[in-house]
Amino acid sequence: MKLQDVLISVFAVFSVLLLGAGILLLDRPGDMAEPVLIAETQQEIVDEAIQPIPLTIDLDERKVALGRDLFHDTLLSADGTVSCASCHTLSHGGVDGSQVSTGINGTSGIINAPTVYNSAFNFRQFWDGRADTLEDQINGPLSNPGEMGTDWKTVLARLNADTDYRQAFGAIYPDGVTRANTEDALAVYQRSLITPNSRFDRYLRGDHMAITPEEKEGYRLFRAYGCIACHQGTNVGGNLYQRFGIMADYFADRGNITIADLGRYNTTGREEDRHVFKVPGLRNVALTAPYFHDGTAENLHEAVRTMGYYQLGRDLTDEDIDLIVQFLHTLTGEHPSLNP
Repeated sequence: MKLQDVLISVFAVFSVLLLGAGILLLDRPGDMAEPVLIAETQQEIVDEAIQPIPLTIDLDERKVALGRDLFHDTLLSADGTVSCASCHTLSHGGVDGSQVSTGINGTSGIINAPTVYNSAFNFRQFWDGRADTLEDQINGPLSNPGEMGTDWKTVLARLNADTDYRQAFGAIYPDGVTRANTEDALAVYQRSLITPNSRFDRYLRGDHMAITPEEKEGYRLFRAYGCIACHQGTNVGGNLYQRFGIMADYFADRGNITIADLGRYNTTGREEDRHVFKVPGLRNVALTAPYFHDGTAENLHEAVRTMGYYQLGRDLTDEDIDLIVQFLHTLTGEHPSLNP
């Protein structure tokens, strides 16, 4: 094992030990936050580790409406068959429910589509974190030949040829239809896709009856095992990178390594970034199967078992897995397009 791998493994174990001692180290890009002391009462611990999603956010509703139209319009794809919503179905947790997505001409993708819900709370976009912002993210699927397979010259010409779009852009942006304005409208719309007021958020805000005793025990186990070392903050993840397979070699065991399995290595070219991914947020996770970047976990029980073994070095019992899964179901929030 290389020194970098050893250090990552040591950090993971150290984080778990610190959690048991009542201290959590929150990893941030570029530096390490100061240790945060976690108080002993459960309510204070909950408040410290995970924050509720804001009930509302202030956005330009005109841009939200325009972005919504663009998000659902197949005009953005080369052959007019694929929209953003094709891979990020809002009524299905913001994903398509497939192991990998299907693009134009029936082309199969190489990676599992992450949810679009609460993506505004991610510190980077895509599994490999190659986009810094939601605006930066938009060009990826639009220009990918296996997804939408088009280009900005074509897209802008189509938008300018559409009277409704031309008027909508002109009412919001002085310079009308441009790439920057299209990216802005789509990004603002995606920022509106938050799912507040989950039962767990109501619990965080002081409603102790919002979750059951079994779900509270599941959250206690979620902390005790160390899951919360990577899954915390507003999005219960999405705010740091981590290697997939800290305590055991997931990819050697699974076999058939693909380019998608290389993770951040594809972006940075650094050996230490091989198999490193942005930690996914767990909001609405009960609705977003299958799981992981390769879509190999068909259900939450399987996903939790895999995480326990490869990330924590623990063989979790069926009982503990079931309790943790019950907790994860409390993270489903509210949105007009989201299934109850």
